[in-house]
Amino acid sequence: MTDIAQRQPSLRIPPAEPDGLLGGIVRAWSRRAYGEVPDPGYVYWHHKQLMFADLAFERKIAKWNALDADLKNLAVLGSAAAIGCSWCMDFGYFAAHSAGDSVEKLSEVPRWRESTVFDENERAVLEYAEAMTATPPTVTDEMVEQLTVLLGVKAVVELTMMVAVENLRSRFNSAMGLRSQGFRDRCDL
Repeated sequence: MTDIAQRQPSLRIPPAEPDGLLGGIVRAWSRRAYGEVPDPGYVYWHHKQLMFADLAFERKIAKWNALDADLKNLAVLGSAAAIGCSWCMDFGYFAAHSAGDSVEKLSEVPRWRESTVFDENERAVLEYAEAMTATPPTVTDEMVEQLTVLLGVKAVVELTMMVAVENLRSRFNSAMGLRSQGFRDRCDL
C-alpha cells in the first residue's frame, strides 16, 4: 500500500490503490514516466473509464504545437497559480523543467507582475491566463488582439484551450484536496 494517505491528509475521498494486472501496468508506467504514481491517479482509480478518457485526452493535448512550448508551460503554471493548486504547480514545474524550461522563470510565475525575467510575449500570456482563470473571466478584446499580433490566431486558440484545460485540472485537484507531491524537489537535485 502507498503512503498517499500520510502525504495527502487533505484528500477528500479515500485513495484507491491501483490493483490487479491493470493496476500493475498503471503503476509501472507511472513510475517509468514520473518516478512514482501521481497522486491524482489514486483518485482517478475510483473511475477507470474517466481515468482512461483523461489519459487519452492528455496524450492528444501533448501533440498540439501551434503555441510555443515555453509559452504553453507558462500559461499552464499561470493558471494553476491563479487557482492556487499546489499539486498542479508542483507537477507543472516538474514537467516544464523536464522539458528544459528556465528554472528561474518557472519559479517566478506566481510573482510574474513584479518579476523582471519575462519578455513581452510571456507577460501577455501570463496576463491572459490569469484573466481567463478569474471567476468570472476578465479577458478583454485588447488582450486577445495583442496576443493575436504577437502569436497568431492559431496559437491564441491553442493558448485559450490550454488555459481552459489547466482550469479543469487545477479545479479537480483542488476540489479533491490534492496538495504538492514533491515533484519539484526532484528538479533541484
